[in-house]
Amino acid sequence: MEELVKKAKEIRKGIIEEVYQAQSGHPGGSLSIADILTVLYFKEMNINPQNPNWEDRDRLVLSKGHCSPALYATLANRGFFEIEKLKTFRKIDSDLQGHPDKKHIPGVDMTTGSLGQGLSAANGMAISAKLDHKSYRVYCILGDGEIEEGQVWEAAMTANKYHLDNLCIIVDNNNLQIDGKVEEVMSPYPIDEKFRSFGFEIIKIDGHNIEEIIKAFEVAKNIKGKPTCIIATTTKGKGVSFMENQASWHGKAPNEEQYKQAMNELSMD
Repeated sequence: MEELVKKAKEIRKGIIEEVYQAQSGHPGGSLSIADILTVLYFKEMNINPQNPNWEDRDRLVLSKGHCSPALYATLANRGFFEIEKLKTFRKIDSDLQGHPDKKHIPGVDMTTGSLGQGLSAANGMAISAKLDHKSYRVYCILGDGEIEEGQVWEAAMTANKYHLDNLCIIVDNNNLQIDGKVEEVMSPYPIDEKFRSFGFEIIKIDGHNIEEIIKAFEVAKNIKGKPTCIIATTTKGKGVSFMENQASWHGKAPNEEQYKQAMNELSMD
């Protein structure tokens, strides 16, 4: 457990490094999913960094693709590519562009960026596993602002229709999007009741509690006959004091002073 907590801090440092070096990107929502990605890539998912295209691997679709800094930092720390490469984030000749690209980045299972589309892709992967009698699982991270998109709910119906018990959605419920509070912009609440009405098993957790995250994935693996939705209550900008719960840090880079403060805070025990 302690090692996972330490790894989450390293991933958060990677996020800050990326966005600072690029002077562009989305730190707030990236920081809020760092703990979830840590558990997925360092404990839960069956993957092989030496063989990123292994056909029996578990898959992850980062539907909220603008939070690529979190995915890149996780992949680098897991050994898919060198950590030093994070400093090239959003540079013109870098593979690490603003949104994940599966054609160029080892470990990326789906190219994402346009919000609302990731769950449809995840459905396709989960259906493919069923048709091919494969045991791999598919995980899909959605933003709570993102689920304002109608396609999400069409995809939710599809997941239920085909009884995709090998599919697990994680909703990053930090209650902030670019324009402010999710509940004020276009409220999707109650999120749990909505997904339950679409036929999902619902698990609600603290998205920064490593133990709760681990237990949630264990429960999800044992759900049969229907997909699972984990609703993770999180803090936007988690781990950096001046970014926490601030919608203004949805898509903004820190200056040098802020960068140093953020890295210092993330280096503290």
